[in-house]
Amino acid sequence: MDAIVQEKENLTAFLDETFDTLNSVLAMQKPELKQREVGIIKFIGHGIVRVGGLPNVKSEEIVRFPGDVYGLVFNIDEDEIGVILLTHGHHLRAGSEVRRTGRVLDVPVGESLLGRVVDPLGRPLDNMGEVRTIRRLPVERMAPPVMARSPVTVPLQTGIKVIDSLIPIGRGQRELILGDRQTGKTAIAIDTVINQKGKDVICIYSAVGKQASDVAKVIADLRERGAMDYSIVVVATGEDTPGMQFIAPYAATTMGEYFMENGRDVLIIYDDLSHHARSYRELSLLLRRPPGREAFPGDIFYIHSRMLERSTHLKEEHGGGSLTSLPITETEAQDISSYIPTNLISITDGQIYLSPRLFQKGMLPAVDVGKSVSRVGGKAQLPAYRSVAGDLRLMYSQFEELESFSRFGTRLDEATKKVLERGWRVREILKQHQYNPLPASDQIAALLSVTGGALDDLPIEKVSEVEKTIQKTVRDQLSDQSNSIETAKKLSDNDLEQILNAAKGCVAAENERSRRGADD
Repeated sequence: MDAIVQEKENLTAFLDETFDTLNSVLAMQKPELKQREVGIIKFIGHGIVRVGGLPNVKSEEIVRFPGDVYGLVFNIDEDEIGVILLTHGHHLRAGSEVRRTGRVLDVPVGESLLGRVVDPLGRPLDNMGEVRTIRRLPVERMAPPVMARSPVTVPLQTGIKVIDSLIPIGRGQRELILGDRQTGKTAIAIDTVINQKGKDVICIYSAVGKQASDVAKVIADLRERGAMDYSIVVVATGEDTPGMQFIAPYAATTMGEYFMENGRDVLIIYDDLSHHARSYRELSLLLRRPPGREAFPGDIFYIHSRMLERSTHLKEEHGGGSLTSLPITETEAQDISSYIPTNLISITDGQIYLSPRLFQKGMLPAVDVGKSVSRVGGKAQLPAYRSVAGDLRLMYSQFEELESFSRFGTRLDEATKKVLERGWRVREILKQHQYNPLPASDQIAALLSVTGGALDDLPIEKVSEVEKTIQKTVRDQLSDQSNSIETAKKLSDNDLEQILNAAKGCVAAENERSRRGADD
């Protein structure tokens, strides 16, 4: 009985203390009226809304519609504002209220995004729970000033022989990938992501306007090969609003800039900017902005340049990180001189062109060496490539020219035949299967074997098979040379000779096996 009485007294004391606290808090409250701007929806279109009122609203401010639908202020006219919707607003009606939020569009950033699939607003799409971050950054940010930038000095290895040897990419560079549809543009980007495993490079894949099934395949490929552990996937499919497709690459860039400013190296892939430009054209036409060439608005160049200029290599006092971008764009009928591709070529530091003609011949990856260029990466290329592949581009170009003339059936001299034979072997050695990026030492072994003439006596159909044998032999028997290649040390003439002798030994062994098989 005493226990019950004591419990009642404790409860009474607790309630008295709680009421006293509430009364003191209420006594300190001084109610005041606040002015709140409210606008009215005047017109609803596909992904856009025109709103009356809100006289003090600012450009790129977030406004809120009924049902927790948000929009981004895009146009500010004298009598109305144009807003692009960030989510579907099927329930919105003319006459509904619109309220200001007083903030600009921002996204969550941080380590917890790694391994996740999110939309451009940072909301999870992978059924792995909420993304918990402690910081948010604006989607639209100023590019680093010139004085904060450092030269590109460190290579970004793609693991693809034809790119690392002939069109090298450095950390902090912007290298455009372009070509007709279904020529392997995304495959090159995904192979590059897979090759960053264990290299402390954070990868961000931004899908813009792609089909959901294509994006799901990319995510499955990354998961299967363990690449999602250091990757972030930002998805705005063709089913999303044009506004979401428009902000997706900017949001992905902001996520990457957080890591860059903290001294990390980041690779970001925009797949693809053709869809991004079309979504911006759609929004601009719906908002009655004046059209220009091919109905694109006049600032179509600026929307890409202000985004790609954020990719750079920072000086140590500004963080020392780098943001490397691989924008992808689609050409039509091999026309690289059309509007959007030429804009992007002029913004970026080089381009990798994928030819449908090479793709149809089975030359994969279908990189057209003659139309591809890297304006920066050669300065960051590993020294071993310069000593092995320095003259490879010129030799390959001469071979392609001779090959076109040889089709006329004219009689060829021995020197020309020798150039053609070696060129065919170079082409064969540059072929590479998807999802099979190679370390630098394996690439050097293969390239040196063909440029040094070790494969001249080998039938072309056996080149790929012997290439694997040469690479294994160099890894097992010449580990010092392999380590020198990977650690960016220059190979001596003796090192090159040892690798070439190992390649010749493998070719001789293969020819001997073939001869014995023919004799049997």
